[in-house]
Amino acid sequence: MPRGSDLHRRQLIVAAAYVFNIVGIASTLYASPLYWKQAYHTSKLSGEEWVKELINGHHNRIWTELRVHVHVFLALVHELWAVCGLRDSHYVGLNEQVAIFLYMCVTGLSIWHVGERFQHSNSGCFRT
Repeated sequence: MPRGSDLHRRQLIVAAAYVFNIVGIASTLYASPLYWKQAYHTSKLSGEEWVKELINGHHNRIWTELRVHVHVFLALVHELWAVCGLRDSHYVGLNEQVAIFLYMCVTGLSIWHVGERFQHSNSGCFRT
């Protein structure tokens, strides 16, 4: 039969092992998203392709989505390019930038919803 000090030592070892095990499990759960990554924006239609589809598709479709007619949209993009000097960024073309702005104005959706519609990360798609 173990003595009091031996029993106390064993209990401390078991308690330390439990704490060590819990810390290991918590660390694994905390770090798991860093190792098992899955793409978030996986739609077949990118934002640029969607805007091209609006421009080249049925004339009422761009009105439904952006509340402008195609000739007004293209004129606005041209004026922003010619007069204001706006250009394509590394991430988003000018047509798509204007479409994102109009889409947000029309729908009132959050940046997170608009990021999903245009298939862009919400952290970096609007950098220039």
